[in-house]
Amino acid sequence: QVQLVESGGGLVQAGGSLRLSCAAAGRTFRNDAMGWFRQAPGKEREIVAGISSIGATYYLDSVKGRFTISRDNAKNTVYLEMNSLKPEDTAVYFCAATGGSGSIWADGAGYRYWGQGTQVTVSS
Repeated sequence: QVQLVESGGGLVQAGGSLRLSCAAAGRTFRNDAMGWFRQAPGKEREIVAGISSIGATYYLDSVKGRFTISRDNAKNTVYLEMNSLKPEDTAVYFCAATGGSGSIWADGAGYRYWGQGTQVTVSS
């Protein structure tokens, strides 16, 4: 069974940092693009960052310079380092894998596998 399991979310003050991890099991994801999405209450899901199978990255404009996505194929894990967090970063964060495409998709429809999500809350 293919699983993506996120961890590392929590409550942090504005200006603080968190590191999210997404551990994959059930298949290798080294040939997949991976993405981090988020969804805040009353808002649509949006991609925060993506990383292709060869390491190219994409970031939402509002997180550029603050967030860093990385992957460790040996551990079948993708990370999202979040610094200088702002209250508007509060959301449930989801990890996703394309399931066959090495290219990043900004649309969630391009991802076949999803984690259950981890809550990130940034207090002001």
